[in-house]
Parts: sequence; C-alpha cells; structure tokens
Amino acid sequence: MQRTLALLLAATSAFFIFYTIRLLVVTHLLTQTRAGGGGAYIGAVVFPLLALTTGWASRRLWLRANQP
Repeated sequence: MQRTLALLLAATSAFFIFYTIRLLVVTHLLTQTRAGGGGAYIGAVVFPLLALTTGWASRRLWLRANQP
C-alpha cells in the first residue's frame, strides 16, 4: 500500500515538474505574461514547491516500505 502511494506521489511530482517547465517555456521564462497574468508568477513558485514536497513524500514512503 505504501509503495502504491509512493508511486502515485512520484507521478504527481513528475507532473508538477513538467508543468513548471511548460509554464516557463510558454511565458518565455516569465518575460511575456498577459496583463493581469499574476497567476503565472504564483505558479512559478507553487509548482516547484509542490514537486519537491510530493517527491520528498514519495521517497520517504518508498524507503519506509523497505523497513520491517
């Protein structure tokens, strides 16, 4: 069960990594945002934090599953 959750969290982390890269490519490294496009700046901070958090949680669960 823990490994299944770890894999789900790893997939979520990969999604947020992809979405961070996509956001930076689409906005040309945040130099071309629309008027009122403050959400891009929020996403540029939140997406990497979510990727790191879910990746960390995934690793912890995976290693905890190895313990007796």
